Amino acid sequence: MTLSMDDVRRFVRADQGLAVVSFGRSDGSAHSSLVNAGVMDHPVTGVESVAMVVRGNTVKLRHWRHTPKATIVFKSGWSWIGAEGATTIIGPDDHLDGFDPSEVPQLLRDVFKAAGGTHDDWDEYDLVMATERRTAVFIEPARITGSG
Repeated sequence: MTLSMDDVRRFVRADQGLAVVSFGRSDGSAHSSLVNAGVMDHPVTGVESVAMVVRGNTVKLRHWRHTPKATIVFKSGWSWIGAEGATTIIGPDDHLDGFDPSEVPQLLRDVFKAAGGTHDDWDEYDLVMATERRTAVFIEPARITGSG
């Protein structure tokens, strides 16, 4: 069975974008955490990617600055789908060539919405995101696997 980003999108909708993201540590162990993620086009490359917003002081963000690879898994009941690939980070402390840093607040909103999020006060949302140095992370899937 060939799985696609349409399948990933279906799983995002099934459980409010909740997923487990993982990466390999230098000692060979895995670091995993629960995140809220969605599917959207990468703002520079246009490649359909899995996107999430993470706090600026997280272990995963520090790791991705040095080793830009991750796996993310979404579930629905007993079915699951995983996407793995290279990560790109864009945020207040992580500038990306071709992306205007002044657009970070709107990008964080767009990622949040792609993951199914809504907010009653976007100014408050922007303030919290800036205070916590929140950053957008994109995983460009090189492989999609799962039970479908």
